[in-house]
Amino acid sequence: MSISDIHLSTEKGSHLTRARANDCMRSSIHSVGFILTPGYALMSLASAVEPLRAARHLAGKDLYRCHYYSVEGGFIASTSGGGFQTDPLSRATNDRLDLAFVVAGGNPLLYHDAALIRGLRALDHLRIPLGGISGGAAILAKAGLMAGRRFCVHWAHIDPLREIDPDLLIEPDLYVVDRDRYTCAGGVAAMDMMGALIARDHGAAFAREVSNWFIHHRLRTANEPQQEGVRQRFNLNHPMLEAAVELMASHLADPLSPEHIAGLTGVSSRQLQRLFQAQFNMPMMGFYRDLRLAKADELLQQTDLAILDIASITGFTSAAHFSRCFVQRYKIPPRRKRHAARGIPSSSGEAG
Repeated sequence: MSISDIHLSTEKGSHLTRARANDCMRSSIHSVGFILTPGYALMSLASAVEPLRAARHLAGKDLYRCHYYSVEGGFIASTSGGGFQTDPLSRATNDRLDLAFVVAGGNPLLYHDAALIRGLRALDHLRIPLGGISGGAAILAKAGLMAGRRFCVHWAHIDPLREIDPDLLIEPDLYVVDRDRYTCAGGVAAMDMMGALIARDHGAAFAREVSNWFIHHRLRTANEPQQEGVRQRFNLNHPMLEAAVELMASHLADPLSPEHIAGLTGVSSRQLQRLFQAQFNMPMMGFYRDLRLAKADELLQQTDLAILDIASITGFTSAAHFSRCFVQRYKIPPRRKRHAARGIPSSSGEAG
């Protein structure tokens, strides 16, 4: 059935929506918990919660019931200031949840709360399916609760998480459902994942009704990419330039020579240099170096990896060479940049 097939007047559509939901609705109400951590993004949470609310509204009866938790309980603000009143996480084990999501933003790889880990493991012990929204899956992974499960996180956390644990089964998708684990990349991807859950519980037609309620005309499939390709990100119009940037992005740890890049893209090195100069107003290898430094900056801020390790991961021959290039690009030594991002005072003479 296409979207046009279910485009009805408001009154008639409401009656038919209720009928569809009632026909396929399970007898029980699904209880969904949302465990909020400091620095979560309100948009990611709202994109998950609102489809469940709309499902209840369109069906005319409870289909889903939402519960909000934090480690200690109380009001938990998002990064935008708005937030939710929460119950202590210890209560979640008594609420007969059907599914519990960890909602995290900011820098989840550096966040650690022993009480949160204990609470999550208690839910897992009760065989309650767990999920992560945005950086929530990173917290689950650090707690050892994603072993042997495919999952996704926000694209900004993928590479840092892989460096921490190369055995994790991370996928760059919008959302991933693997048995008793439900994860999404955050942002509006949460709406797509919830659409899939609603379709599973109450049918695809009703899920489309819920999506249309939010002017979200197409529920994206799980394996659609989180980010645009390099063509869109860098506004590239030349196919050889696009191919060259793709090669660079996939060879950060083992940088390719200009001649190697040119040979793989099927154009001369001189012609490729001209294309980069015209597009970016900088030499080809300067652009390549900036790509590697941007990845290094990401790893500095999101992980506790040693400076030497980050230098190696991003293709620099030594920590000293990396630091010189980093200072040239960002006007601050890498260690001080890391400390500044975490609010840690650094002495002005500190090197590295």
